[in-house]
Amino acid sequence: METKKRFSASLAPHIFAKDTTAVLMLDVVAALMPTVAAGIWLFGWSAARVILICVVSCVGMEFLWEVLFKKPITINDLSAVVTGIILALNMPSTAPWWMLVIGSAVAILLVKQLFGGIGDNFVNPAIAARAVLLASWPALMSGGAYVTPFDALSGATPIALFGQSAEAAGAALPSTLDMFIGRIPGCIGEVSKIAILLGLAYLLIRRTITWHIPVTMIASFMAFTWLFGGDPLQGVLMGSVLFGAVFMATDYVTSPMTHGGQMIFAAGAGLLIALIRAFGGYPEGTTYAILIMNVLTPLIDRVTRGKIYGEVKARA
Repeated sequence: METKKRFSASLAPHIFAKDTTAVLMLDVVAALMPTVAAGIWLFGWSAARVILICVVSCVGMEFLWEVLFKKPITINDLSAVVTGIILALNMPSTAPWWMLVIGSAVAILLVKQLFGGIGDNFVNPAIAARAVLLASWPALMSGGAYVTPFDALSGATPIALFGQSAEAAGAALPSTLDMFIGRIPGCIGEVSKIAILLGLAYLLIRRTITWHIPVTMIASFMAFTWLFGGDPLQGVLMGSVLFGAVFMATDYVTSPMTHGGQMIFAAGAGLLIALIRAFGGYPEGTTYAILIMNVLTPLIDRVTRGKIYGEVKARA
């Protein structure tokens, strides 16, 4: 008598998602396009040069590393492309080519591949590279010049002006509209807030990210900025806090897994940025705030993760 096979035993994973790494990275690339377009429109073709060099350098270095060490070629997952674009958008349009190549090497070789490749890096590669470049060549990272289709201006960024005396800063700060559109000096990706918000809307609609990190980080930053005596709206419209909240703090690998953990992570980042801006000697704190919270992510995951069913109490 033939028996019917009622159960099928197989190894994990048993549940598969349709969203591969390449699909998720493609969504991030699409979300970055408004900011890329705004950067090129505001800064001219020098911004396109920066973006092209960073993307080619990041992809090329990942490919060469994997060929030299006989590892699977992963450039098709587009993670190196995303790293290159985000690194470029964190740079001034006046950055020399050699600094862009060094930044790409730090992001891909030192931060990502040296720790095992995608999924194994403990800090965001692009923002870690920016921190290294900022510490090494602060004058070249000032982003003090920009070009629009109508005129060319140079000068201190709004966040640098804000760090001066209240009277001097108030007289020199651009209008709220200019800061929202992006008609201000700064790094390529941080100036146009409307472009960043378009990218955020796309990521939320596609469910590539959830609201927990960007909304909590911005709300925390604004609340603590107000508490420390600053203007919350001006604080968000100047500097890279909005860009960091949308495109860098939301990195899957370096942010907590649970929604509760993500909100703790984001609130901590917002607090650190507000503290650095209010009491530190450096006018912008987004880079260092996110890096610090990246390092704390494993601890946050340990505290906020749920109990694993069937695990002994000592390890649950």
